[in-house]
Amino acid sequence: MDEFDTHTLLLAFRWGERNIQLRASAQGWANAYLRENPWTYRKHSTKRDWEQWALDQGMIAVNSILRDWVKGQVTAIETGILTFEHVFLPFMLTKDGRTVAEHATKLLAGPKQKPALVEDEAP
Repeated sequence: MDEFDTHTLLLAFRWGERNIQLRASAQGWANAYLRENPWTYRKHSTKRDWEQWALDQGMIAVNSILRDWVKGQVTAIETGILTFEHVFLPFMLTKDGRTVAEHATKLLAGPKQKPALVEDEAP
């Protein structure tokens, strides 16, 4: 499903009893394209129109990129190179609707606290 307001693509599917959800941003593709093809006064458009065109192209590109990535991963699973869990575990949905990766990221961040100062002990 394309989410045009956030310029993201949401791919959700079910594999057996597991719900999988992947998100991809068109903004990342557009940023990479604009780094390689920046707007100049010689373009036949305004800078804003050029950036919007790149974002629109990004929406098309991420659909293809995500489709090809999933096809490749499923092929690796079907041929026994990888297991389903190794590939899609980060994208599996938990009971609260968040992905395993979102839970892990929160846990890895840990509590927000100031780092302790370490004093040098001189002999």
